[in-house]
Amino acid sequence: MKKSIKLILLGVIFASLIGCTGVTSPVSGPLFTNVDFDGQVVDNNVSSEKIGEACARGILGVAFGDASIEEAKEDGRISEVASIDHSAFSVLFFYSSYCTIVKGI
Repeated sequence: MKKSIKLILLGVIFASLIGCTGVTSPVSGPLFTNVDFDGQVVDNNVSSEKIGEACARGILGVAFGDASIEEAKEDGRISEVASIDHSAFSVLFFYSSYCTIVKGI
């Protein structure tokens, strides 16, 4: 009986930790995710000369960072946006990242 309770408790703890560092993406794997996906085209008349990236990360359930469009524009010194894309990466519940990639001039 005690062994069953320990296994159930361990399962609950493990299941709760998996949800702590999940990332948003079109597809995701519970063990590993590495996905690049399109966001939106803002202006077809603007070339993609510069690229800026901004990421938010999570490590063992603690999340930090700024994956905003504004932060990505600042990183690439972009004033006019051509397109916005995203990437998502995660490994179990240990590490995850979500990045916004902005292209423009």
